Amino acid sequence: MTTFTPMQAAVRRLAREKNAVILAHNYQVPEIQDVADFVGDSLGLAIEARHTDAPVIVMCGVYFMAETAKIVNPERMVLSPDPTAGCSLADSITLRDLRTWKAEHPGAAIVSYVNTTAEIKAESDYCVTSGNAEAVVRSIPADQEILFLPDQFLGAWLKERTGRENMHIWLGECHVHAGIRPDEIRARQEALPSADLLIHPECGCASACLWANGRGVMHPRTYVLSTEGMVKHAATSRAETFVVATETGILHRLRKEIPGRQFVAADESAVCGYMKQITLAKVRDTLRDLAPAVEIATPIAARARVAIDRMLAVRA
Repeated sequence: MTTFTPMQAAVRRLAREKNAVILAHNYQVPEIQDVADFVGDSLGLAIEARHTDAPVIVMCGVYFMAETAKIVNPERMVLSPDPTAGCSLADSITLRDLRTWKAEHPGAAIVSYVNTTAEIKAESDYCVTSGNAEAVVRSIPADQEILFLPDQFLGAWLKERTGRENMHIWLGECHVHAGIRPDEIRARQEALPSADLLIHPECGCASACLWANGRGVMHPRTYVLSTEGMVKHAATSRAETFVVATETGILHRLRKEIPGRQFVAADESAVCGYMKQITLAKVRDTLRDLAPAVEIATPIAARARVAIDRMLAVRA
């Protein structure tokens, strides 16, 4: 059982008083994960936001996650403890970029990773997370072109996985995942040969691993998974040790939910500064003041909801 600090206890008390639900991404700091009502990946957060009956939602994650919660809950108050918590991946494509790209490929299906702004989602046909991207891509008619954005590594992984030759990929990246180098992962595998290696598909090495797997040359204990997939895999695997190639925040949840196993970061420096902008003090202040509130222009929200609803309709 988690023992709360005085500030954590204050956050939980305020949540009860305000009838608020606290949702936290897997990459949040441990003290926030421990006070949250739900901790999960982007898809899990979107599902929880859609299903909650709480009048107030506090989204502990980067800003596009709060936008997504507001889009699926236009009638509820959605709060972001720090609206300046952005995302390098979301910033890698602008609305003008996307409209130009669409004009070059008329009739193509626009598939946007959830790590995008509400404006980009509004220009998209489908929204996906790493957990259900493959299922969504496979659901699109094989003869229809796909424009996948903005993550080039997830896109390359999907293209190799599905054999989808008519899928074009935007050259964006998450600076944290892109920074996890293959040589670091190989060093971890050599040091821990009996460990399962869990790689997020946003990592640059994910597509290389899939390519190697298809040709029978990949390390047999390597798995490319969403963060939620990592938790599920670790809970059922016989391995005692896991090397985890994603943002280090997930390690707290893994260690908490699956005690007795060893979880090792592939790269200890894989830390998202944007995610860490959300602090416990900011969550407390947000609940106390019921601010800052997330607002999205109705036309943008209505169009973005179409893409998000399609994402939520296709499970991994």
